[in-house]
Amino acid sequence: MRKIFIAGNWKMNNTLSETKTFIEEFKQSVKSIDNIEIGIAPSFVNLAYAKALCQDSNIKVIAQNMYFEDNGAYTGEISPLMLKDINIDYVIIGHSERRQYFGETEETVNKRIRKAFEHNIKVILCIGEKLQEREQGITNIVLEKQLKGDLKELDNNKVAEIVIAYEPVWAIGTGKSAKTEDAQNACNFIRKTLKDMFGEEIAQKVRIQYGGSVKAENSKEYMSQTDIDGALVGGASLKADSFSKLIKAV
Repeated sequence: MRKIFIAGNWKMNNTLSETKTFIEEFKQSVKSIDNIEIGIAPSFVNLAYAKALCQDSNIKVIAQNMYFEDNGAYTGEISPLMLKDINIDYVIIGHSERRQYFGETEETVNKRIRKAFEHNIKVILCIGEKLQEREQGITNIVLEKQLKGDLKELDNNKVAEIVIAYEPVWAIGTGKSAKTEDAQNACNFIRKTLKDMFGEEIAQKVRIQYGGSVKAENSKEYMSQTDIDGALVGGASLKADSFSKLIKAV
């Protein structure tokens, strides 16, 4: 049985004081929840502070990105060693905004995943199609290409620990969300592709999140689907009350 994992990706939001206010309220609201894995992904400047505040709670702290070298002359990048040093639980790799705005490719995503594996950092891998690609009917082609490039030549046992977030790009931050059936079909295709690549046992272990305007009103419906094992939440995770309501609605 795959445990539901609901994570909030704050992106470039929430200051230090806002992070403190959020966590103090949120951890009280969700402290009794043990059947769902819960995580938040603050900005890099707030990661260590968030980790300290979440100590002795059931909240995992997640980095929004990571570079594929341990150290060196890479101004502005974040080393996996820095994340390890503050005991970060997961790192998000390959988010569509990283691919769209910052030139991430399947090759650089693959290198980041390899580096995360090297340091035993758990990975949330994001994949998803753009609106034009969905309208052209090539969603599955896009998802397969991303999976095969992102997970190229990776160790089967490591892949089993990956969380894959299916995030249709057209549904991120737009208020539009994929129909439940469409989200399930895409997540089912992802699992079938994983089976082709790594075998049935690995495919059944991988947790697949849905992301794209998930909120309290629709979270339960998404989580009830066979191949949807959680959510990667954007806007609804920025406030403690809305995020806790979303989680409790499942």
